[in-house]
Amino acid sequence: MTLFAFEGMAVATVMPVVAIEFDGLGLYAWAFNAYVACSLVGMVISGTWCDRDGPRRAMWAGLVVFAGGAVVAGVAWSMPVLIAARGLQGLGGGALIVATYVLIARAFPEDLRPKAFSLLAASWVVPAIVGPLIAGWLTESLSWRYAFWLVPLVLLLPAVLLRRILREHDGGTGERGRSGRALPALVTAVGLTLAMAAFVRPAGLPLWADVAGLAIGLGMLVFGVRRLLPQGSLRLRRGLPTTVLMRGILAGAFFGAEAFIPLALVEQRGYTVTLAGLVLSVSALGWWVGSYSQSRIPESTDRAATVRLGALIVAGGIASLPLCLVPSIPAAVCAVSYFVASVGMGLCFPSIAVQTLRLSPDAEQGANSASLQISDAILSSLALGVLGAIHAAAVASGGATVTTYDVMWWLSAVVALVGSLVAVRMRPARAPAPQAA
Repeated sequence: MTLFAFEGMAVATVMPVVAIEFDGLGLYAWAFNAYVACSLVGMVISGTWCDRDGPRRAMWAGLVVFAGGAVVAGVAWSMPVLIAARGLQGLGGGALIVATYVLIARAFPEDLRPKAFSLLAASWVVPAIVGPLIAGWLTESLSWRYAFWLVPLVLLLPAVLLRRILREHDGGTGERGRSGRALPALVTAVGLTLAMAAFVRPAGLPLWADVAGLAIGLGMLVFGVRRLLPQGSLRLRRGLPTTVLMRGILAGAFFGAEAFIPLALVEQRGYTVTLAGLVLSVSALGWWVGSYSQSRIPESTDRAATVRLGALIVAGGIASLPLCLVPSIPAAVCAVSYFVASVGMGLCFPSIAVQTLRLSPDAEQGANSASLQISDAILSSLALGVLGAIHAAAVASGGATVTTYDVMWWLSAVVALVGSLVAVRMRPARAPAPQAA
């Protein structure tokens, strides 16, 4: 997770400069969307692989692909090439995150998993502070490309440390769990791409073609989601289905808002890339505070109330982000708003993971861990698609304004508020049977 923290913060920090250099502000959200859409395929393949054979091979494959994507991004000569490289990173990143969750399930007994997820959040703190500083300095002193080229080097230490642990806790059940998910994952990824393209409406595309593309994309999404997520997720069925969907609802709200914070501070308040990136650093500390708080709750406790509270905190933090664009208010207030929202996410994400593993049979821990990440990917990508369309429309009309960012952030806050209402359905209709440690 240290790798994800460094890479995620570094990319978010340098993207305003990259988009301006490539004259690609209208495609800004696609640098994030491509990662998310392609991660779907990596998640599904990794989940099946982990259940059948264990997490070791999925972890190594993910590391290699992720590093390769970073190298390609560093040599990109246009926005489309960079977007393709981000897709390659997403393929590897999707495999890595699922393998990490399964490794936690294999290595930690049930009563220690909340603390394990708290440690996972703590691993973000130092990289999230150092990442924007390094990425900003490299961008302003040398080139943004070095921020991507550093990723393979950052990989080396965790790769060495994981070797023994992966050998000790490798081995699957020999079963495929929920099989036949590769095709739905591919259909979902294509559907996401079509829907996001339709949101932006490429220049010269007739309205009827845009509407048709959106309808086809959303239809493919529904087809894929019904096969990739637990049965009943779209109907908010109690227990595991709603628990998995909650991950996506909160991811869409938080990460959609987050993607435009550095750009808003650079464009509207004249921040340097480094200062704008540092605002993102408070996320790791806030996330850890929330995650540590949930780790004090016994694992056997139902997490619906915790997630509901966390979602309300996320909504409040995001809703206050527009204050940072008011000229009479210091832009640094953005860090406070973002910290508050991150505390809420720290409460929610580990609690959702704990609830998911508690409700999952051993043979489906990998598949359900993948479903968590898939839910995250789909809904955060849709959120980025909608927000990216709003931003792209503003750019095409002469440039994004303060109102543009205010609207995007308030929409994200509404999504988090909806999540607080849905969270109560995470509680299963009846207590699940105890799972083996």
